[in-house]
Amino acid sequence: MEDWNQLATVHLTDIHADSRAHYHKKMTEIYVVLEGEGYLEADGEIIPLKPMTTVMIRPGCVHRAVGNLRIINVPMPPFDPADEFEVGSPDQPAELP
Repeated sequence: MEDWNQLATVHLTDIHADSRAHYHKKMTEIYVVLEGEGYLEADGEIIPLKPMTTVMIRPGCVHRAVGNLRIINVPMPPFDPADEFEVGSPDQPAELP
């Protein structure tokens, strides 16, 4: 990330397996599905994903993607690995934000 960029970053991401449920305290994410099919679990809701589906994931939303997908992920503010909390991991109790 460049020092001048405090707005967002853009990532081309391949999802080949079920991701782990997690949330972000500060970050909003936008997923744009380019290829593949699957679904997003977001706070217990199942959202089907296919090419050209776009979803916005707000801070605090527990989510995970399932399927074989290629997406563009736009995190705002720029991605910070310290702002990713797995639900029920040793670093984060099962309590949600």
